[in-house]
Amino acid sequence: MIHSLAELAQGLKSLGYPVAYSHFSSAQTPPFICYRVIDSETLTGDNTVVDEAINVDIELYTETKNLTAENKIKQFLKDNELIWDYNEIFIESEGVFQCVFSIQLI
Repeated sequence: MIHSLAELAQGLKSLGYPVAYSHFSSAQTPPFICYRVIDSETLTGDNTVVDEAINVDIELYTETKNLTAENKIKQFLKDNELIWDYNEIFIESEGVFQCVFSIQLI
């Protein structure tokens, strides 16, 4: 099971696509993956933080609908017991699909 951003990054890289936190410093040819922390939630007790849950978006960018790449990410998330929400849009100005898998790391 994955508990940290470093473990998430390593796992995403194992899927065979370029991966970066937030963005790449140079243009990439799709498909590629970016991931970033959206926010976090803390569990507190006795006036201290006991645990933290980090909400992360994993963004897959493709030129066409790419079920193979999407299914690789879904299988990776399943294998690591991570529950996800999914959203997809077409970014017309970039000519790419953006598929977002929202997860939580605890």
